[in-house]
Amino acid sequence: MSKFKEIEDYRVFTSKAELHKSINALIGIIQGIRFDNIANEHEIAELIHWCNLHRRFEKRAPFNEIIPLIDQALLDNKLEQEEIEDILWLCNNIVNDSGFNRYYDLITSSIQQLQGILHGILADNVLNEAEIEQLCSWIDDHDFLKGTYPFDEIHSLLVSVKQDGIISDDEKNLLKAFFANFVDTRASYNVHEFEVKALQSQYSISGICAVCPEITFENKVFSFTGASTRATRNEIAKIIQNLGGIFNNNVTKDTNYLIVGGDGNPCWAFACYGRKVEKAIELRKKGTPIIIVRENDFWDEVVI
Repeated sequence: MSKFKEIEDYRVFTSKAELHKSINALIGIIQGIRFDNIANEHEIAELIHWCNLHRRFEKRAPFNEIIPLIDQALLDNKLEQEEIEDILWLCNNIVNDSGFNRYYDLITSSIQQLQGILHGILADNVLNEAEIEQLCSWIDDHDFLKGTYPFDEIHSLLVSVKQDGIISDDEKNLLKAFFANFVDTRASYNVHEFEVKALQSQYSISGICAVCPEITFENKVFSFTGASTRATRNEIAKIIQNLGGIFNNNVTKDTNYLIVGGDGNPCWAFACYGRKVEKAIELRKKGTPIIIVRENDFWDEVVI
């Protein structure tokens, strides 16, 4: 058990909120594992590792149901589709129970499951096209998460790498480098911190713009960064104000939209405009719903 001492030090499952978060992560991990319809030995090892990390709670609900079910399913070192469905059915019943669902709303639970999915698809350190396609489908089915971190960033990256119809090895590595940000390597058997850092040193991603965001103006606060291709900063501020919005040159916790100048800029998905984008991303990580938008999306919503 000394192997899991670090886990115990930073996360003790003493509250229902933590239990809920853990089960959501498990749901995501299993969904991610099954995305390519194959549960290989590395992915099974990751699932066993999840059980081992929580085994000290196996006499406590809901782990007293979940862990034995997973143990039984993995007796033959295989994970069949029916077994996956049984585990997910039990987990979903638990997180949807009235005793649990008051701790997290649908958005928070879905984001926790999304992070679990990223963990699951990286469980064998391989990202294939089937997994990418399934992740795209999941994103499409959960568009109510628009505006939340890291949903917009992941959506944007997926659109970017798929736009030419070919997903290169380099693009797969780019996705892996970004997805790994949301995998707790301390709670993973196969995803190791030093490997993640080595990959991320080759693929650095800063701010990422939302894809086709919904933009409203009334009483919303806008900021702008970069150079516009169509108007001066003052002209943009006036347009926003005429539409009922508020322009603030600085990005703050009250900012609703950060417009990234440069219509058609080829690096829009990895916008490198410095301080304001960095500030917006940091605020988004803390839960502030700032939406980072491309300039052309802003103009699409402007009626002059």
